[in-house]
Amino acid sequence: MALTSLLVVASQIGRIEQYVPVVIRAVPIYVTFMILTPLLARLTVCAFRLDTQTGRALIFSAGTRNSLVVLPLALALPADWIVVPAVIVAQTLVELIGELFYIRLVPSVIFREDRHCDAALAER
Repeated sequence: MALTSLLVVASQIGRIEQYVPVVIRAVPIYVTFMILTPLLARLTVCAFRLDTQTGRALIFSAGTRNSLVVLPLALALPADWIVVPAVIVAQTLVELIGELFYIRLVPSVIFREDRHCDAALAER
């Protein structure tokens, strides 16, 4: 997966440079989504009384929206839609960086084994 991501990003990086103004406007949306996803997952886990492992899986699967799966469709768009692959590659880069934060924060802060929803609600 890492090799595929590297190849795709390498093939599209020139487009990102070409469309920096458009890509920069989209990046805050992706970052906001990466920040909100753990909070929404935590609420979902508490609401449905799911276990810690399920909560962790929910964060990681929701945080990565499989933008690389959509990229071949974007590449098939007409030539005047060339900005779309650049925006999708930017999304992939934000997701990859966000996942690095998730790897550190999810097990130690958001979904620790010793912290359950009932205890978290009681703290409030």
